[in-house]
Amino acid sequence: MPFEIINFTSSMVQKQAISEIIKCNDYTVHFGLELTERQAKALVKSRTFALRANGRIEFGGGVINKIIQEFCDSPYILQNTYEQILHELIEQFYYYKNETLDLISDDELIQFMKKSFDGVCQGSLELMSGRELDKLARRIRYGYALDYSGYEEYEEDEDE
Repeated sequence: MPFEIINFTSSMVQKQAISEIIKCNDYTVHFGLELTERQAKALVKSRTFALRANGRIEFGGGVINKIIQEFCDSPYILQNTYEQILHELIEQFYYYKNETLDLISDDELIQFMKKSFDGVCQGSLELMSGRELDKLARRIRYGYALDYSGYEEYEEDEDE
């Protein structure tokens, strides 16, 4: 019986998450971006996979909506790449939540991701993950503030 209750609850949470993602279309359509129900289901599956892969649990709808709303105005996201980019952003988000030891809020991490993606990375998810998010995680683990400008000097000393 308890297993049936868990599956029912999980199913309800997934349906709610899908519904919330579809509601984001009301906002994102202004940027030429829209997700189908099938795509929303796939994003929820990606979130579930990313949570499990990173040993995390989450209550409620999660951060997918926040990621969608933050990134939908990016000049580097087009309708034909929209879903795939969201899948990768979701995976990177949960990975770097762990790497930053949960010392940064969801909103701060998403904003940093967006600023990096649109800024120095010029739409490259590989650069964002492999360089900018990695630097952010190291800064946080070493106890530096997010805007610490002298970090690069420390990083050079570390290599010597």
